[in-house]
Amino acid sequence: MKKFRFNNIADVQAFRISADSSNYFAILFDKPLDDIENIFVVEIFNVGGATPPNEHATAHEFFYVLHGEGIARCNDEEVTIKKGDSLLLHPGNDHAIRNTGTGKLYTLTVMTPNEGFSELIRSGESVTLDAEDLSMLSGE
Repeated sequence: MKKFRFNNIADVQAFRISADSSNYFAILFDKPLDDIENIFVVEIFNVGGATPPNEHATAHEFFYVLHGEGIARCNDEEVTIKKGDSLLLHPGNDHAIRNTGTGKLYTLTVMTPNEGFSELIRSGESVTLDAEDLSMLSGE
């Protein structure tokens, strides 16, 4: 068993689930890379971008806002989110995240267990991270 894996920003792979998706994912750690049962990504929402409404049967999904602002919806409740806010969604709740800011929205997103999320992301199209994304991910 590995003791740890160091992840250099230059090695991060990014994917968009479908061509019409307005958000994409920079994968930090997941089952194919690390043989773990969860997934850690930086989720990047373009201006006006959003996740489609979704829910998870067994997984908890965690969001920590790194930069930007938006709205998180869980069932019929909405809250505004901004840098430094965190959100934990329990299984079985319909939810969506939407970027309402004037720039990109970046969240550290963790799903436990993976529940096929890594496979869904990796089945999409590869995305090249732009200079803004690389700057955010590197903390510059």
